Amino acid sequence: MTATVTGPAPAEAAPSPTKRSKGSGGGLGRYIVIRALLIIPTIFILVTVVFFIMRATGDPITAALGGKLTPSQLAERIHQAGYDRPLIVQYFEYIGHVFTGDFGTTLSDNQPVVHVLLTYGAATLELAFYALIVAFIVGIPLGMVAAYYRDKGRDASLRIFAILCYATPVFFAGLMLKLIFSIWLNWLPVAGRASTSSELEMQTLPNKTGIYLIDSFLTGDPAVTTDVLQHAILPAITLGLLTAGVFLRLVRTNVIGTLSTDYVDAARSRGVSEYRLVRRHAYKPALIPIITVIGLQIAILLSGAVLTETTFEWRGLGFQLVQYLLSRDYVAVQGMVVLLAVIVALTNFIVDVIAALIDPRVRY
Repeated sequence: MTATVTGPAPAEAAPSPTKRSKGSGGGLGRYIVIRALLIIPTIFILVTVVFFIMRATGDPITAALGGKLTPSQLAERIHQAGYDRPLIVQYFEYIGHVFTGDFGTTLSDNQPVVHVLLTYGAATLELAFYALIVAFIVGIPLGMVAAYYRDKGRDASLRIFAILCYATPVFFAGLMLKLIFSIWLNWLPVAGRASTSSELEMQTLPNKTGIYLIDSFLTGDPAVTTDVLQHAILPAITLGLLTAGVFLRLVRTNVIGTLSTDYVDAARSRGVSEYRLVRRHAYKPALIPIITVIGLQIAILLSGAVLTETTFEWRGLGFQLVQYLLSRDYVAVQGMVVLLAVIVALTNFIVDVIAALIDPRVRY
């Protein structure tokens, strides 16, 4: 018999390592594109909801002018405005105008809604900017202090302070601050964005921005800038403390969580002080959740701005929104609500992109 010599079996080819379809840059780019595309349906849904809610009580002409005109005059105004047509026809016409930047004309003062938004929107954005500064200055350092003195007297006091910040009604906090600092102590102005003389000086500028802090710098008069800042202190504190309480609790929780990680334990075993651990090791990781919730806090600030602006007669979108609601000018209210919704949607997009740049886990 002939023996068959069998050679060694050929080695199986080693499996090739799994190839990533896209690198981290591709993942980030895909994430940004998806988030940007989601803005369009979000705004579309918000505009649709606002439109039908505003029409639920009838047409804007009857709501604003009912009882002020005779039935024939009212019917003529309704027909001229097109509010006697089918609702679905009005809806598609309104959507077409909105996406071309036309929000209509106010019923109470006959102004283009876009002009109203540009005039008063800058004031609201300026107030929100001041409030965010207050929230960062108060909330983040106090959150670190609360984490450093965990379960001690200072921690308990700061947690109570945080609860009071976001549980106290904005209008009540504003009235109390006005009573203390404007009436009793006479340190700060009671209301308004600036004194009459400062506003008149800023009105002479050829290219006004509507943001008083910038306009006051453009005047070159330090007294005007000081006056603008003095008027901004109480509204900024009132609205900023609302968000500062949230930041304080969030920073405290995340710093405490970071202090229990392995790399912090390793640093602690090398003799690093607790103060240095909080300042150098636990601080930055605790800021990532802050960035992710800023978008939600912007929405809270804008909703709180309505009461804050009314309390301090800060002539922004919130203040005007109340005036148009009182006059039942639904066209103006509709345009303002849509703008605020767009601001919130865009802010959330920007915040999501920043969070993805800082923390790669966000986009996967």
